[in-house]
Amino acid sequence: MDISQISNRLLPEPKRFPDCCLAISSTLITYLASLLPKRPEFTISVGSGSGLLEGLIVHNDKNVSVEGVEVDSTINRYIAEEDMNIVGGGWGLWPAAQQAAAWMFVYPRDPKLITKYIDTYGDQNVDFIVWLGPRVDWTDYEPRFCQSPFSELSFPDHIGLTPYETVVVARKP
Repeated sequence: MDISQISNRLLPEPKRFPDCCLAISSTLITYLASLLPKRPEFTISVGSGSGLLEGLIVHNDKNVSVEGVEVDSTINRYIAEEDMNIVGGGWGLWPAAQQAAAWMFVYPRDPKLITKYIDTYGDQNVDFIVWLGPRVDWTDYEPRFCQSPFSELSFPDHIGLTPYETVVVARKP
């Protein structure tokens, strides 16, 4: 199924797709497309996997650019090849992250990777970070953000997530 067909099947209520950890809804895609910076600025999605979420965001708003960062290019199915970036291993950093206006982490595996990105590139162009994942995991990540330049946290409600998932937008105060 291509991205247009999947987009047409989205509902306001979140739905699970085999290609994404996060349940996706039309409401969530609209919210993220309105939040993320517009071209010529871009967002990186670290650990983008199949790229379904990123592909749906870009499909929803062609003025938004989301580039994927992953350790293996073969799992990408929805991000344009020119917008897919490969790093050498789970702890590899993508150097162009310092040029991105926003970073997105969806169901990240370890808070240390976010800390590594912030410590290495957080003083560059990035304006904010979007964290999406299980509510129960946020307690492991919150201290990393609170002890970083991205300590101003907001928790948007009613944006089309399941009750057990959350989004956090972390900005510099």
